[in-house]
Amino acid sequence: MTGRARTKVAAHNANLAIQTMTRVTLFAFVVLAIWALGMQSARAQGPAPVADLAEQLSPAVVNISTSQKVSGSDGVPVPNVPEGTPFREFFEEFFKKQQEQGQAPGRRPNRPRNANSLGSGFVIDAGGTVITNNHVIDGADEIEVIFNDGRRLKAELIGKDAKTDIAVLKVKSDTPLPFVEFGDSSVLRVGDWVMAIGNPFGLGGTVTLGIVSAMNRNINAGPYDDFIQTDASINRGNSGGPLFSMDGKVVGVNTAIISPSGGSIGIGFSVPSATARNVIDQLIKFGETRRGWLGVRIQNVTEDLAESLGLDKAHGALVADVTATSPAEKAGIQAGDVVVALDGKEMKDSRQLSRLVGQLAPDTTVKVGVLRKGKPMDIEVTLGRLETGEKLVQAADKEKAAEAAGAAEIEVLGLKVEELSDELRTKFKVPEKVQGVIVAEVSADGAAADKQLRPGDVIAEVGDVKASTPEDLVKAVDAAVKAGDNSILMLVLRAQRNFDPHFIALRLKKK
Repeated sequence: MTGRARTKVAAHNANLAIQTMTRVTLFAFVVLAIWALGMQSARAQGPAPVADLAEQLSPAVVNISTSQKVSGSDGVPVPNVPEGTPFREFFEEFFKKQQEQGQAPGRRPNRPRNANSLGSGFVIDAGGTVITNNHVIDGADEIEVIFNDGRRLKAELIGKDAKTDIAVLKVKSDTPLPFVEFGDSSVLRVGDWVMAIGNPFGLGGTVTLGIVSAMNRNINAGPYDDFIQTDASINRGNSGGPLFSMDGKVVGVNTAIISPSGGSIGIGFSVPSATARNVIDQLIKFGETRRGWLGVRIQNVTEDLAESLGLDKAHGALVADVTATSPAEKAGIQAGDVVVALDGKEMKDSRQLSRLVGQLAPDTTVKVGVLRKGKPMDIEVTLGRLETGEKLVQAADKEKAAEAAGAAEIEVLGLKVEELSDELRTKFKVPEKVQGVIVAEVSADGAAADKQLRPGDVIAEVGDVKASTPEDLVKAVDAAVKAGDNSILMLVLRAQRNFDPHFIALRLKKK
């Protein structure tokens, strides 16, 4: 082949390549244009339809109907019948008999009546285990579960938990029941689509769609608040119903709304499945919750506290008090410690610590990371049971209250004194610089009345001891009596003299 022929062939091949590239480019452009138009159309139409998903899940979502017997009265007043009319004597005799029978005059007999309420719930197994909110069934005498097909089954209460507002019911059915499964709420992200199904305003099965608006919300509903916030419409009657992810799994139990009108304004809250499942498992197994208990009173670490505690940032839970004989005390945790980790997991605040400890079982051994005067240390604690611990704390609080009440009453001196609180400072106009215990009451026949002590006076010292608390006064008086003293010296700041200090001596009664 000659050189000219070879050149012609090369040129021809180049033209073919250019034409092919042009066609490919044009095809790719058309494909991209079609895809872009499709995306624009999809955005205009919104999310994919959820009709199939709603149809699949709705049979397992139920209405909860409760009834409760309450006493009531029609409240009909006695007619105002003038004197001298023919019916006056009749009405007087009638209402006299009502009073003799123990009924309030002017009212019809109190008759018990039924109070009814409606809520939502969902079935989690074929055997008839139903989940709802505690506040839906609380105080109910009878509970009925109503299914989509119209069946009404009596329900037995298996267990309930007011702290997370979860209740477990059981119904009996001759045939297996439709049910739904729990998903993992911890993988939810803000912006994920979710669907609620429930019984708003008693209308029956209603489906609403929205997104996750926020996670880990605290609405001060309980000690373990960790709500999912959603704008899927949740109204009265939706309580106890499920919040579904788009794969058909229950990721939350609809519980509360914020609304000035009582209707949905797009701020609804659900208990996350990660919280609910642990509670439900315990209620099914034990009929009650069995939570872990550390035995400390804790508070958040603010910026100011962080600086004073030598922390680089505000985090963790500051131990304000340790309950006597609690797991924390036995392990060596002290007031002033800052809990910064639990089993290696960093603690952001006191609420997180309470929630995580509550999710653990009693007798679980955990490693508590604390900062004590800036020094980090790990302390192993074997958790107690919260329900037992709460009773212990209540008993201790009652004992302290009784001791404080007893300490405030100083009968030997005819005085009742109290700690100088902000409220009492305001009430008696006590200046900030004045310190001591304040006189709340003075017995008319006591030694204090003889010295003209009055409510509002402040006792700064008793004997040679500063009186910071009522207990200080009690101890000083007891010591003086045991020593055989006839009187005791007090430094008093009289309210009527602008709290000028002066000494008085009160005579003591010998024991």
